[in-house]
Amino acid sequence: MKPPSTALLRAFSPIYSQTLPWAARGCLAQQAQPKASFSSTEQRQKRNKGQQKRDPRIKLIRYHLQHGLTPRPLRFSRTRYLRHWTIHRAWQLHQRQIKHAQEQTLERQYNSMRDACEALRLIDNHGLTAEDRVRLGEPPEEGKEMGRLFRIAMLKNGVWDGVPIEYGRIQTDSPPREGWNHGWTR
Repeated sequence: MKPPSTALLRAFSPIYSQTLPWAARGCLAQQAQPKASFSSTEQRQKRNKGQQKRDPRIKLIRYHLQHGLTPRPLRFSRTRYLRHWTIHRAWQLHQRQIKHAQEQTLERQYNSMRDACEALRLIDNHGLTAEDRVRLGEPPEEGKEMGRLFRIAMLKNGVWDGVPIEYGRIQTDSPPREGWNHGWTR
């Protein structure tokens, strides 16, 4: 006796329908929609009165990701995946070491600038601190003379003279979080 054909089962199988071209899947989906018992026309869908509309960009992204002609994602074997993970992890460790070295350099620069500013704040016009004056037996100098060099170094007058206006704001390599303020009105 001949075994029964499985062609009919394959035609309506959810696994097989994923391998069909997108046009054929659309036809099968239209056939599978429920019809009213007394009519051959499709039932009207419930209208979205109070619901939010979906973002058209998200709909487009989903359409192209789930499109029938979109190639399937890569699947690695175990050894290939392990190799890929090892290389990726090594690269991350290398990047972390570079970032850590840069942060240490910046921290050293910051600390040296802080120490230099503190030294400027404590000396007078003659380059002596209060302890140096006591040690040398000179009278302590008071008033405006202490920290004068520090105050001059901290002045910000004329910093932007001759600098083009586009450098007045921070230059960024990436777009802002929100590209355009659609709610802005004059």
